[in-house]
Amino acid sequence: EKELAILKGRVDGLEAKVGELEANQFSTTTRLEGLATFVVGGVNSSPLGEEVTFNHDVQLALNTSFTGKDLLVTILRAGNFGDSAFGNGLATLETAFQEDSGAGSLGIDKLYYQFPIGESFTATIGGRVGQEDMLAIWPSAYPSDTVLDLLTLNGAPLAYNKNLGPGFGLWWEHNGFAVSANYVAANGADAGQGLFNSRSGGTATVQVGYGGERWGVAAIYSQIDGGVGVPGATPLVAEAIETGGDTSALGLSGFWQPAQSGLVPSISAGYGYASIDSGPVTDSQSWFVGLQWEDAFLQGNAFGIAVGQPGFATSTGRGVSTDPDVVALEAWYKWQVTDAISVTPAVFYISDAEGRSSSDQFGALLKTSFRF
Repeated sequence: EKELAILKGRVDGLEAKVGELEANQFSTTTRLEGLATFVVGGVNSSPLGEEVTFNHDVQLALNTSFTGKDLLVTILRAGNFGDSAFGNGLATLETAFQEDSGAGSLGIDKLYYQFPIGESFTATIGGRVGQEDMLAIWPSAYPSDTVLDLLTLNGAPLAYNKNLGPGFGLWWEHNGFAVSANYVAANGADAGQGLFNSRSGGTATVQVGYGGERWGVAAIYSQIDGGVGVPGATPLVAEAIETGGDTSALGLSGFWQPAQSGLVPSISAGYGYASIDSGPVTDSQSWFVGLQWEDAFLQGNAFGIAVGQPGFATSTGRGVSTDPDVVALEAWYKWQVTDAISVTPAVFYISDAEGRSSSDQFGALLKTSFRF
């Protein structure tokens, strides 16, 4: 009995140590997430023509963790939207993509590493990272299935400009409150342009906000160097920012969603303002409102509508006219065929899309997404 008691004590101690070891051990793990998208449709009154096109976008995301708390993200991407009406101007879709080397070319779209610092801080550094990847809060519940890119940027497309390149950032979170700061240089990998000089194409961003399950709000400030290509802006404003001096962009955005799906939709809205130091445009404004109904008609499906204005010129220099009232509207319905396949018909309308009167655009498309 004495010896059995000793053995039992040793076994209990060994089991405790094994349990502690199993609870703390972690082996390097990589998870693959894929998204393949087909888009069939066309845009009328487009400078690229009015033909129906069939385009695709493929994304392969490799998410690797070395400790269970960090994350190395590698996204490979290929598409053929470069010559499509859906890949140019304000009619650009959020899913539209093409490598500079040509249609169908596979490239590294993003490569960055995120890791915690203490209990409340998260740091990000990457050779190719997006501004949006380093924000603790995305203050919108719209949309669950994207259509026009300009209506996915929280009503402040110049502040949320999704600049992409070498960059780094840090965010702090506590009880829903969050503060984010980051810097991205579009030309930071190029000799002669560098990470921090005037030709770096840099965007420095600070965001403060609160995000919960049902509502959230955030204020953002972005300082944009000349050379940054901004989405969701009229041709006049986009050219002024890309070829001009520094731009200061502000945004205030938020969302609310009901506790249960039904007749009441989620509501997302935002407003943006930008001041441009040099060039023909001195001030720009933008706004957006989006509504989304979850479980619309059938469980798992969704319906959404949105209206807004891209970054448009509200004040210009002498001899330069301001933009006309450019307004974008879209409506879509996502049919969730299976857990992995969804089909989304959508229509959109953009008044004065090319920054001049009588340049309206109407588009219709059918988007099919495969997730794996």
